[in-house]
Amino acid sequence: MSGRRFIVRGRVQGVMFRAGAAQEARRLGLTGRVWNRDDGAVEAEAVGDAAALTEFETWLHRGPSHAEVESVQAAELSGEPRHRGFAIG
Repeated sequence: MSGRRFIVRGRVQGVMFRAGAAQEARRLGLTGRVWNRDDGAVEAEAVGDAAALTEFETWLHRGPSHAEVESVQAAELSGEPRHRGFAIG
C-alpha cells in the first residue's frame, strides 16, 4: 500500500470536483480525503495500491465535466496515513 497527495489547480471549486473525486476513489478502493484549499485549488490524499492511485491521478487530470484542470501535482505521502473510507472535507 502506498499513498499520494495531490494538488489540483484550475477551475476545480464549485464544479462538484470533490464529490466526483471521492466517488472515483471509492470505486477504486482507495481511502483518504479531499478538500478545498483557500487558494482555489483542491487537495487530496489517497491511499491504496499503485495501479489504483495511478488511475485516480488520471481522473484528477480530467475531473468532472464542468471542471477545467490546469495542473495536478503529486507527491508520495510520508508516514503511515490512516483513513477509513474516503471523506470530503
